[in-house]
Amino acid sequence: MAITSDYAVPIIDLESFPEQSKKLIQACEEWGCFRITNHHRILPAPLAAEMKAVTRSLLDLPAEIKRRNTDVIAGSGYMAPSKINPYYEGLGLYDISSSDAVEAFCTQLDASHDQRKTITKYAEAIHELAMDIMDKLAEALGLSTLSFEDWPCQFRINKYNFTPETIGSTGVQIHTDSGFLTVLQDDENVGGLEVMNKSGEFVAVEPMPGTLVVNFGDIATIWSNGRFRNVKHRVQCKEATIRLSIASFLLGPKEALVEAPPELVDSEHPRLYVPFTYKDYRTLRISNNFSAGEALDHVRVNSSQTAQA
Repeated sequence: MAITSDYAVPIIDLESFPEQSKKLIQACEEWGCFRITNHHRILPAPLAAEMKAVTRSLLDLPAEIKRRNTDVIAGSGYMAPSKINPYYEGLGLYDISSSDAVEAFCTQLDASHDQRKTITKYAEAIHELAMDIMDKLAEALGLSTLSFEDWPCQFRINKYNFTPETIGSTGVQIHTDSGFLTVLQDDENVGGLEVMNKSGEFVAVEPMPGTLVVNFGDIATIWSNGRFRNVKHRVQCKEATIRLSIASFLLGPKEALVEAPPELVDSEHPRLYVPFTYKDYRTLRISNNFSAGEALDHVRVNSSQTAQA
């Protein structure tokens, strides 16, 4: 697959709404990702910097401590370097909107008082930011009376151990996210994130200090009735250094069915996907080793297969 160096990922100014509503929808449809600016009212720059420092210190902990960070759902806890992703490791928690879950995460890792304070503030801010983006998205689509407050928001802090020998290799394989929306604080100094455009070419999402990356996953495609892209992406080793990132994944309804709102379904846009729970969809992906959106074909209306694993 070709890689283009042109930086074409859209940039959305969160302080310019509803003026940028049309640009937001276009970014969701054409790219499935964008950068956001002017989010500092919710997530101040000093807090983001503090969280990056905490991320480095936690991922530098001894392996026996990191292994205490166990899964709540598959993939939500500590991930050690593996055969598939040998240069990557990460820590996580299932739902940053739960103060109990945040506290348990801190306790597992023996976080200090100051670290706990930073993690708690960051979790609150990033969840508020995700809700703000979702509200702007719903408003741009002309939808009302929607709430996403009870959707779990998974959290991961990531470290890539790149060396001179790994330059040109893949840090994380090509994949789509399973949930709706991911807010990423990428490394402001070290590049490597690449997203696939509609032509099947990889576009480098170069670092841009003071901004965040937002990308859409499989649930966004289903919820939007096929309108939004679940962008494929990967991380490549560009230089021999440590790369850190902080990702927050708004997954989907905790118990309610995932389905397109009635306003997005009509005679010209018939419903494309059968309703199902996020838990069933995640099980479908994991049990069949679907990592790059393949599961969508198994939940289509009139598909011979269902969301059952």
